[in-house]
Amino acid sequence: MLPRAAFKPRRQNSHKADSWKRCEPYLRWLRTLPCFISLQDRTHVCEGKVRACHFDPWGDKGMGTKVSDQAAMPMCDGAHAEQTDVLGWPKFQRKYAFDGRDVVTAYWLQWLKTPRGRAWEAEHS
Repeated sequence: MLPRAAFKPRRQNSHKADSWKRCEPYLRWLRTLPCFISLQDRTHVCEGKVRACHFDPWGDKGMGTKVSDQAAMPMCDGAHAEQTDVLGWPKFQRKYAFDGRDVVTAYWLQWLKTPRGRAWEAEHS
């Protein structure tokens, strides 16, 4: 028999502590770009929408939270599913010959050069 606690609703985290990791304008910008994997591998056939996919290069994720939005890259649903459900980050990076740290950094720095990125940076520095 299960204890009574097994049937109590789980207390949800407010995620307010994570607010410094969020940057929705950046994620919106990433979703307008082509799938990164289609640029790495010309034989890749994109499936679904392009999403802002998070990578944890700096280990700031924490339990029950997402990694910083600064560490995201554009990938189609198909590439994202392959990464999350089939290969995992290490094998996925080897297969497509890239270092996720370099990729997410390059996208973030490029966004900071856009008018919206400059405005966001000025507001948050």
